[in-house]
Amino acid sequence: MTVGPTRGGAEQRPDGEERGPAGRVYTADFLTELFGNPLDPGYADAAARRRSSPSPSGRPGWSSRTVSLVVVVALGFLFAVAYRQTVAEEPGRSQARAGLVAQIKEREAETDGLAARADRLREEVGRQRDAALSGSQASRLRRLEAGTGLGRVRGDGVVVRLADAPVADKDGLTGSGGGPPRVLYTDLQKVANDLWAAGAEAVAINGQRLTATSTIRSAGEAILVDFRPVTGPYEVSAIGPGALRDRFEDSRAAYLMRDLVESVGLSFQVREVEDVTLPAAPEPRLRYAEPSVSPSPSVSGSGVEGSSRPEPSGSGSSPSPSRGGR
Repeated sequence: MTVGPTRGGAEQRPDGEERGPAGRVYTADFLTELFGNPLDPGYADAAARRRSSPSPSGRPGWSSRTVSLVVVVALGFLFAVAYRQTVAEEPGRSQARAGLVAQIKEREAETDGLAARADRLREEVGRQRDAALSGSQASRLRRLEAGTGLGRVRGDGVVVRLADAPVADKDGLTGSGGGPPRVLYTDLQKVANDLWAAGAEAVAINGQRLTATSTIRSAGEAILVDFRPVTGPYEVSAIGPGALRDRFEDSRAAYLMRDLVESVGLSFQVREVEDVTLPAAPEPRLRYAEPSVSPSPSVSGSGVEGSSRPEPSGSGSSPSPSRGGR
């Protein structure tokens, strides 16, 4: 097939080459050839032979569906083995947890028993002390104990009750819901401080008497009063004058707690009580100050810079000559 001359006088041949006027051969553009036939002829031939000839083992090759089925079966077997192991180990974990819970309850019962025995011994010591002291000295000592929190007190006062917000309903889409707003240790601190400011003479939180050295802190989600955990609902009991409730209702802590009741749903109640008894606080660990040991004075002034010894007076002594023999 003969193709006429192209523009510029070049003659185009059937194989895609062009011959110029001087007989020069022009080949097709490399990029045009690459995009027109991207697969190398050798790869195309190998693929055609593979499709036409059977596998070397004489069996047809595995299809992708067969491989997927094998993978699914293997994963199912692994999940089944893991589930059986988890179920087999569950009794051991349950037993370990039950053992820890039993130990905690046993320690709590032991601690409560020791605390009750300490209270009985404290009362016995108080009776023996009152019998040994005169009446005025014993009454003065009881007043001091009541003021410092080391003695049990009884009288009229108020009880401030704080509780966490109710549990919110779970989300219908995700099946989860945020935890309810909780009473913080700072809330108890504010309430106790404002009760003191309102005129309270004795304050206790869930039966834990507060003193001048008491601490209200948090450890994770637990609240500690003097390093002993307290749980909600929290009752802050106070003994004081008749106007104690009115003064506390006007305090900043009461205002903040009422605002939390309206905003997040915390429970906050203040009520007057009659003839309430607050226990004594545990005996504090006393620390005694000791005077510092002053350095001992040197016996002799020889060899010590700045030291001087008085010259003996009387006969036989003469002042040492000064510089220049004068």
